[in-house]
Amino acid sequence: MGRHRVKTDYEEVRKAQILENQARLASVGLSKTIAELRNITGKPQTEKKKHNKIDYFSTPLRRSKRLKGGNDSKVEKSSAEETNKPKRPTTAFFIFMEEFRKQYKEKHPNNKSVAAVGKAAGEKWKSFSDAEKAPYQAKVEEMMAEYQNKMQAYNINKKQQAAADVSALPRALSLIAD
Repeated sequence: MGRHRVKTDYEEVRKAQILENQARLASVGLSKTIAELRNITGKPQTEKKKHNKIDYFSTPLRRSKRLKGGNDSKVEKSSAEETNKPKRPTTAFFIFMEEFRKQYKEKHPNNKSVAAVGKAAGEKWKSFSDAEKAPYQAKVEEMMAEYQNKMQAYNINKKQQAAADVSALPRALSLIAD
């Protein structure tokens, strides 16, 4: 109860101050309140700053899934299935780069910049004519023929495994049903 009386005393004091201020303003000839006068004088009213919140719900994965590594299982499954798949051969430029890198290191033993080697190799490759590029392209064609043979064998093997899985499916279902 003591708090309530203090609060009412404060409210009464505040109302008395407001009335005094209004009386002073009326004696000067103004009938406006202090809040209206503040707007006239142009004092800017402070506005609360809005904080930029990160919206985790609009991101592709929610934060909890990102921390747990969500949706990686699909990627792992597809990469696990493709481990036996043959790799595509490199391009003629990369075959050239292997040789050029060795030569460049012999000429410039103190150079440790990978970018400098790549830039020099690119400039030299651009300056080559078709005749100079022909040996590298011939190697790529050989590698591509070998790759296509391996891919055909891989696809045949993959189809055979799929057929074996399909033929084993009714037997597996019958074992589960029993």
